[in-house]
Amino acid sequence: MTLDPVLETIQRDSAITFPMLGNLTLNPPAFFTLFGKTIYCYGVIIALAFLAGMTWSIHRAKYFDLREDDLYDVFLWILPAAILGARAYYVLFRLDYYRDNPGEIFAVWEGGLAIYGGVLVSIAAVLLVCRRKKIPPLRMLDMLAPACMLGQAIGRWGNFFNREAFGRETNVFCRMGLLAADGTLVTVHPTFLYESLWNFAGFLFLAGMIRRGKRQYDGQCLWIYFLWYGIGRFWIEGLRTDSLMIGTTGIRVSQVLSLALAVFAAGMLLVTPLKRKTRGDHSLE
Repeated sequence: MTLDPVLETIQRDSAITFPMLGNLTLNPPAFFTLFGKTIYCYGVIIALAFLAGMTWSIHRAKYFDLREDDLYDVFLWILPAAILGARAYYVLFRLDYYRDNPGEIFAVWEGGLAIYGGVLVSIAAVLLVCRRKKIPPLRMLDMLAPACMLGQAIGRWGNFFNREAFGRETNVFCRMGLLAADGTLVTVHPTFLYESLWNFAGFLFLAGMIRRGKRQYDGQCLWIYFLWYGIGRFWIEGLRTDSLMIGTTGIRVSQVLSLALAVFAAGMLLVTPLKRKTRGDHSLE
């Protein structure tokens, strides 16, 4: 749902300008042709994001006492689960549109992947694999949390190529300019960039904590991920113009979910150490 009618007319092939960089102008293509096939940049970036997260996880498996073979099994499930979950979540909250345009339901290369749907369905897939292979699920999710943040930081740049997931009009110093259908330059919040930087900072924090041996219990990285991402997404979502809404209430779905996850994660980060102290448990579970 777009909040500002002017922004609905942004050209999908619009040049992108950055006033704070001396009006630097970029015009990245949304797709290119390779061997006669149309390749969408959005899909390429999502694939790179997945590979980056997987590579990081494989090289950090030793910190979690997990086998690489088990990781490959998990990632074989995560990839389709993430894509299906992200798309299903997006379509679910835009049913009115897709009911009239069913042929576009599977057009993921045009954008329309909701990260929360991908994360929730991926977690369900991970839990199933862990149960079958008798792997501590929270330990596996702890390892995947930083990888997910790295993937999200990279994946947001797919929105840059698609000229989507930007914010409302603004004159802040870091604004970016896009052309409307009538040729008017509209300067907006580059919310895809805000979220990319926020996620990358979260990844660096978690990766550093793991490398220095500061992880104290299974589930700690997962709760920090939920808290960090929830806080950032709650703020950034309020700036966006294409938020998914709960019916006609004007309430943004992602803000509600972000707040709920952040509160839940904060509670777990406070309660779990107290429970461990009560049990006299000072080792990783």
